[in-house]
Amino acid sequence: MSLFDEDMFLKGLEQRKATLGANYVEKNLAAADDFTRPFQEAMTAWCWGFGWGDDVIDAKTRSMMNLAMIGALGQMTEWEIHLKGAMNNGVSKEEIRAIIHVVGIYCGVPQALECFRVAKGVLAETAPD
Repeated sequence: MSLFDEDMFLKGLEQRKATLGANYVEKNLAAADDFTRPFQEAMTAWCWGFGWGDDVIDAKTRSMMNLAMIGALGQMTEWEIHLKGAMNNGVSKEEIRAIIHVVGIYCGVPQALECFRVAKGVLAETAPD
């Protein structure tokens, strides 16, 4: 018995790869074992298939929302992953800065500084030569 709907999983897998990159997603799925695989599959179906799978909010806006929420939670590893995904979805450097300003206003200066620290690293990695 599957814990999720296969069609929702496939829809989620497509969206997850489009945002985070196929290599990243395939690496995570390949690294899943019997202990973590059910969560990887359910998260792909639920978060990416259900949560990202409708057309009500475009991918760029969803990415911006995620940066604000994950930044507010202080989950910087996930914030870095979603920052890269947000850039794939068309979020600009200026929009990233504005999102971090909001995180700072509502969650505190230390959290904004963490977001800036991670963003600077990601932006340096992706800067044109």
